[in-house]
Amino acid sequence: MNSSLEQSFVSQLQEHQNIIHKICRLYTSDEDAHKDLFQEITIQLWKAFPQFRGEAKFTTWAYRVALNTAITLYRKKTKSVSTIEFDGKIHKFSHDEYNYEEEEQIKLLYKAVHQLNDIEKALVFMYLEDKDYTEIAETLGISEVNARVKMNRIKGKLKKIVNP
Repeated sequence: MNSSLEQSFVSQLQEHQNIIHKICRLYTSDEDAHKDLFQEITIQLWKAFPQFRGEAKFTTWAYRVALNTAITLYRKKTKSVSTIEFDGKIHKFSHDEYNYEEEEQIKLLYKAVHQLNDIEKALVFMYLEDKDYTEIAETLGISEVNARVKMNRIKGKLKKIVNP
């Protein structure tokens, strides 16, 4: 590969790496698994980058590759290995403005989301990232109407999980 392509990839990856970290958080339960999945997603993005034509935004394309990689590995893992839950810290706030109540709410949300199936997790993730239904539908390969219907059902499902 030429160096300008490599520079473009590295630049885009650095700018949007939080997307990948968030997907890793949804599909892993400990730090080692998170790092492994991050690495695997990065490898898959790199392999696919020469075919990225720019017809969609880089983030839309990266979501699709990252989610497909995570879902594929998640399915393989659930067939063979059980995992234990990891209660990692969320490093969102500096010490002086740290909000324990908000951290507990975020932990509760992640715990509830972990109970969803892989496609539902992806949909929730993109919804929480403020993606519009058109982009969600394009990334997940479903219709916009289907994305809206699924999201409404997922909201109900999460409410039942959080408030049984």
